[in-house]
Amino acid sequence: MFRVSTNMPNDDIQYSLRRKEEALSAIQAKIANQSRIRELRDDPLAASHAVRYASYINRLERFEKNTLDAREHYEFVDGYLRQANDILQRMRELAVQGANGVYTKDDTAKMGVEVNELLKEMTAIANATGADGKYIFSGDKAFTMPFRIVEGTVEGLGHEAPLRVEYRGAGAERRLEISDGTYRGLDIGGGEAFWAEKMIVASTVDASNYTVPAESWIFIDGAEIPVNSGDNVRAIVAKINDSAAPVKAYIDPESQAIVLEGTEPHLIRMEDAAAGGTVLRDLGLIRANYEQGAPNWSPGARVSGGSLFDVVIGLRDAMLNGDQQYIGGQGLGGVDQALNNLQSRIADMGSRAERVEAAWGRINMEIPNVTESLSREAGLDLASASVEFNMLDMAHKAALQTAARIIPPTLLDFLR
Repeated sequence: MFRVSTNMPNDDIQYSLRRKEEALSAIQAKIANQSRIRELRDDPLAASHAVRYASYINRLERFEKNTLDAREHYEFVDGYLRQANDILQRMRELAVQGANGVYTKDDTAKMGVEVNELLKEMTAIANATGADGKYIFSGDKAFTMPFRIVEGTVEGLGHEAPLRVEYRGAGAERRLEISDGTYRGLDIGGGEAFWAEKMIVASTVDASNYTVPAESWIFIDGAEIPVNSGDNVRAIVAKINDSAAPVKAYIDPESQAIVLEGTEPHLIRMEDAAAGGTVLRDLGLIRANYEQGAPNWSPGARVSGGSLFDVVIGLRDAMLNGDQQYIGGQGLGGVDQALNNLQSRIADMGSRAERVEAAWGRINMEIPNVTESLSREAGLDLASASVEFNMLDMAHKAALQTAARIIPPTLLDFLR
């Protein structure tokens, strides 16, 4: 025989009410979160799919922001490069006029004064900063002014003017990820954009008997090139030529020294491995790893191939001195080379912008598709959820009313 306690009706009713309140709370939480999956046990398979979709959407949103940042940066850089192109075009016009033999020395000197002012404006463009205060053309040294102007007295001007312009920035190594595993270069360094001639760095050290003492690395224009113990100079040349660096290496047949020549106009940057590497120093190419504010070429190396600023300074000086032969020859030719390089860099910026624009469009088509898949797996049908909520609410109220009738005792009932 079971003993029926006076607490049993109360306990049963409390249990039933708690169950209904739990169901009501669960549907309220689903409506608030707009998701039919409150816990993993609600639908384990759908939950696993939903987690992957949500993670992918977060990545796509990050890629979308990266593409927008890259596009804005490219447009900003393109504007400055086009300004520099316009200035160079004006310099070319002056060089053509100064070389035709019609103008006197005083006339070409006046042209030289204008070229000097244009040179100052060109350096201002090369040292331009963005809205975030970072220098645009300093590569990954974003807070280092890329070009340092060394001034002095220039004959024919009567005041101080730029004597040379030194590049102090680094390579364009900052990148943004625009899709899974796909990166786009963000910057263009001043050593690429504002260069005129293909550089040649020729060592004067006989390397015919040289062998690498220990396994190490060398870096040329940011490309990492491994070298092994026992490699001779021919093996090093082959590895450089097989790398992604925009240079070609060869051995001078007379001096048996290594020579590096740029495949496009740019400043050749070289470094030995930080952990005790000395290969490039032993070969007579550099004196130390790249130092801010100064080239690191070995004092004995023969270096040729100047920047846009070297070309413009030479043209200015020739105009001030009335040297029409230089103006029409080396001066005009150097400006044309600088123009060709600058225009190719503008085209490169345009192609980068087109690439990220296409990526942005693809991402913006992909996000709604993945969001739809996420909604299909974890989304909540609000109409059905509202009906279920109202049914549970009515059942809960009815249960409360029934309990009030079944358990009517008051304090007076216990005092009888």
